[in-house]
Amino acid sequence: MAEVKIFSGTNSRYLASKVAYFYGKELGKVSIQKFADSEISVNYDESVRGCDVFLIQSTFPNADNLMELLLMIDAARRASAHYVVAVIPYYGYARQDRKDRPRVAVGAKLVANMLVAAGADRIMTMDLHAGQIQGFFDIPVDHLEGTSVFVPYLKTKNIDNLIFASPDVGGVSRVRKFAGYFDADIVICDKQRKKANEIAAMQLIGDVKDANVVLIDDMIDTGGTICKAAEIIMEKGAKSVRAVCTHAVLSHKAHENITNSVFEEVIVSDSIPLRQVNDKIKVISVAELFAKAIGRIRDNGSISTLFINYQHQITF
Repeated sequence: MAEVKIFSGTNSRYLASKVAYFYGKELGKVSIQKFADSEISVNYDESVRGCDVFLIQSTFPNADNLMELLLMIDAARRASAHYVVAVIPYYGYARQDRKDRPRVAVGAKLVANMLVAAGADRIMTMDLHAGQIQGFFDIPVDHLEGTSVFVPYLKTKNIDNLIFASPDVGGVSRVRKFAGYFDADIVICDKQRKKANEIAAMQLIGDVKDANVVLIDDMIDTGGTICKAAEIIMEKGAKSVRAVCTHAVLSHKAHENITNSVFEEVIVSDSIPLRQVNDKIKVISVAELFAKAIGRIRDNGSISTLFINYQHQITF
């Protein structure tokens, strides 16, 4: 069988090193340099000929990290790698997944096209903004679920009278899946936007009186939407409110918004590095989950065995 080699882009090395550790290998050596005008150059410092190459790179901030990943894929392909897997814990541009108004780009599809054109044989990612983005690819996509790490953590908290909440209508299916693991009810925050990251109005659908509420979302960017949802939930009589957001984008005044919010805690993964300490933010690593997934791919095993709903035979 082909040898497995794991490499990392510049800004995902913090996570890639942990993935490699759990897999039982050291990170491969790759040189990523920039010319004076910021043009990126990629060179592998060891042979990848005939190897199964896993390239770990989340695309944040999107432009440079995405370009790095594309060049890493191209370099591995030109160096005669046997199989190239792009491991993208956080898939940037996923919010641009449809043409929801005239004359806009569908960024998620464009990125998918570029990854395939660069030479990726397979994509591995986690908690896409919309699951149907998997259909943008004509190559296999392994879509891991954050529930695999978040649900066990929440169970250790032994929270009573638990209700799960979606910060918008689009996240209902994600919230329903979480609620199913706890046999809990769900509520929905119906929002109207003026523009990106700016809310015009929000109302709560459902009863949260005397409940401990957990808001579920795939990412937290500025934190404006989810912090506003938390305020409304507390105003409606909830005892406490937490949030589970897989990808901690945390741009602009996000940390300030979270610090001043009513949240008891905001639980995130390390798909994106936490660039500022915040007492309200709890980071749970997904490194072991990705290492296990790499092992399943290597051995032609089932990825679904890593999902909680598979392990417990829960149906929805």
